Amino acid sequence: MGLLDGKRGVILGVANAKSIAYGIASSLRREGAELALTYLNEAVEKRLRPLADELQASLVLPCDVGAEGQVEAAMRQVGEHFGQIDFVVHSVAFAQKDDLKNPLLMTTRENFLLSLDISAYSFISVCRHAAPYMSSGASALTLTFYGAEKVMPNYNVMGVAKAALEASVRYLAQDLGSRNVRVNGLSAGPIKTLAASGIGDFRSIQTRAAERAPLGRVVTIDEVGDAAVYLLSPLARGVTGEIHYVDAGYNVIGM
Repeated sequence: MGLLDGKRGVILGVANAKSIAYGIASSLRREGAELALTYLNEAVEKRLRPLADELQASLVLPCDVGAEGQVEAAMRQVGEHFGQIDFVVHSVAFAQKDDLKNPLLMTTRENFLLSLDISAYSFISVCRHAAPYMSSGASALTLTFYGAEKVMPNYNVMGVAKAALEASVRYLAQDLGSRNVRVNGLSAGPIKTLAASGIGDFRSIQTRAAERAPLGRVVTIDEVGDAAVYLLSPLARGVTGEIHYVDAGYNVIGM
């Protein structure tokens, strides 16, 4: 018996076998969950299809979170396919590479709005369109990073976007609480993923995190996945509006 036997839900953002979303998908599948996966475009779909087969995903569909109509259509398809949605995992973010290199001061209005749209507003959109299909006791989870709370090198506009995302978690928890739907964020430590490759000097960030974290190391996508199982399962039925850290304790260190 798995913790998520009989539970059905959708994961947005599985890019490849090294992505955090893939680690979450693997852990959820191990615990008995039935999965739907979304992809941004044809290039991502080609990478995703073999992983979807491995995860025995029963639905794979397009969803560009920057297009409201696609989000609405995707959540409707997931809801109709499963009959109800028990969980939503949002692992989507974007900033122009130059905006990760350059100081926040230099971010253009256009790029600022794009970063907040894809990285923060999209979670609101996904929750809104999934809500009509979500079961009592369902859960929504998004992925964030410590750069939302403290200044991190080469994170810049993404830190601001993640701060907006974390605030959204709290307000969405209030909005959906009356439906008995929980909303939480999971803040993972620095993990070498495709998304992280856009952050300058990322290896140094990992090294410093490992040196300073109480556990003396960085975390893995499997560890993040297992934490997601807890947050999406009945074990966390009293937890909502929280940012849960999976970073080997790095966030508690002051000096």
